[in-house]
Amino acid sequence: MKVPEKKKVDKLNAAHYSTGKVSASFTSTAMVPETTHEAAAIDEDVLRYQFVKKKGYVRLHTNRGDLNLELHCDMTPRTCENFIKLCKKQYYDGTIFHRSIRNFVIQGGDPTGTGTGGESYWGKPFKDEFRPNLSHTGRGILSMANSGPNTNKSQFFITFRSCAYLDKKHTIFGRVVGGFDTLTAMENVESDPKTDRPKEEIRIDSTTVFVDPYEEADAQIAEERKKTQLEVVAPESTVKKSQPKSGSQGPPTYRQGVGKYINPAATKRVAEEEPSTSAAVPVAKKKPSRGFGDFSSW
Repeated sequence: MKVPEKKKVDKLNAAHYSTGKVSASFTSTAMVPETTHEAAAIDEDVLRYQFVKKKGYVRLHTNRGDLNLELHCDMTPRTCENFIKLCKKQYYDGTIFHRSIRNFVIQGGDPTGTGTGGESYWGKPFKDEFRPNLSHTGRGILSMANSGPNTNKSQFFITFRSCAYLDKKHTIFGRVVGGFDTLTAMENVESDPKTDRPKEEIRIDSTTVFVDPYEEADAQIAEERKKTQLEVVAPESTVKKSQPKSGSQGPPTYRQGVGKYINPAATKRVAEEEPSTSAAVPVAKKKPSRGFGDFSSW
């Protein structure tokens, strides 16, 4: 059985909870005993997405003209990263829009051109990222095509008009911000009424990524980790400088046990110089108390 690789925990990815190995080993005889609590490591992608604060920008060069897309990387980070990474590896180059329905949507992103193919950048489907402030409202909304919940891969569609009933069914991850004349030209291509396949080819020739927020996030994380390493090294060097030399001698000792550093001669000298007070202050005699029946004070 292959042992999973232990994640390295640092200041950035340390969770506020432990791995739970101490309690698990305490109650299980099958686990190796653990006596030290260790912070769990946050998933690297979760950490990276916390640093993504900007929009992404991509241009699709089609045989009908260019489409400029703004990507909501700050709201749907995994979906947008999938799209940007696929564009960068030229995954969409030469692919066609295999489905187009006038006054509805145009769909593409399948290298097979059948509507049943395509893979995500990671080679497996990924989860939906629904956001309450994103809706299929208006023309030019960029959204993921899927075959059910959490089955996102590479296929996407662009709306020709509002279709809010698709909200919480498909992940919205961007919108068209330039090239609406191109979108109109694509919509005007006639489709087969039985298959919704365009009768004339609508093709993505290439893509250009103008802004990739994930590169900036990775660079920022690397810089933060570098600073953390420097902060750890600096105190160690300070401690070494403050430590006394190994050859230096400590204070002299005069006896073993408690008070070994006290000089007996010094205590003897103090005792001789201290004046006696036993004869200087006379002891006052106590006046005998009068018993009951003594009325002298009356």
